[in-house]
Amino acid sequence: MKIISWNVNGLRAILKKDFLKFLKENPAEIYCLQEIKIHEKDLTEEILNIGKNEGYKIYFNCAQRKGYSGTAIISKIKPLSLDLKINFKEFDEEGRVMFFETEKFYLINIYVPNSKKNLERIEKRIKFNEKFIEKCEKLRKNKPIIFTGDLNVAHKEIDLTNPKNNKNNAGFTNKERLAFTKQLDKNYLDTFRIFNKNPGNYTWWSYRFNARSRNIGWRLDYFIISSELKSKIKSSKILKNILGSDHCPIILEIK
Repeated sequence: MKIISWNVNGLRAILKKDFLKFLKENPAEIYCLQEIKIHEKDLTEEILNIGKNEGYKIYFNCAQRKGYSGTAIISKIKPLSLDLKINFKEFDEEGRVMFFETEKFYLINIYVPNSKKNLERIEKRIKFNEKFIEKCEKLRKNKPIIFTGDLNVAHKEIDLTNPKNNKNNAGFTNKERLAFTKQLDKNYLDTFRIFNKNPGNYTWWSYRFNARSRNIGWRLDYFIISSELKSKIKSSKILKNILGSDHCPIILEIK
């Protein structure tokens, strides 16, 4: 089984940039998308039928605000249940989580809030992390967990190009990194680091200063598993050459 995750920075925008071609050339059982930026009222037949001829169905958690946030899952597997709430009203209205239950595990598609430029949202973002950990731990009593998406944090210095210059910037503050560490400390694993310990591996690049061509980036997108799944993971990779968004896709392969 293969699962692909991608912050597409606008579903309608990515559809104009060979997204359907990407799906055909990178087959997977499930695709988790973040920052789809589409309102329920704007879901056209073209969008609702993505992958339909290949046996996929698409599920949405759209933000109430137009052109903002939101998540989607394109899947050949029908969920046993689908929960779209983290029980935090402000963020539930932004369509940031999808708890997708399969026979063997819970797959969670998540788009973690950005703390914003002046860290004006950092306390709410930390509370979001706490609520998420709490819900994961409840679900984990029943089945193992896989969560994936744009976590909006570079966990360690190896995960961004210029750690010293970003100590107080959103995505690399001590508070955000510690919040992520707290979850990993509950026996969760960053799957990419099981296979690759090297620097220079990023999933997001600024559109400014030719950052992508110079590989000045951040690793913000992850596949995280509860440790009981470790023996099932075959590979976890970054598809750095796939264009169309300021993020690139990541892929997890499970036995």
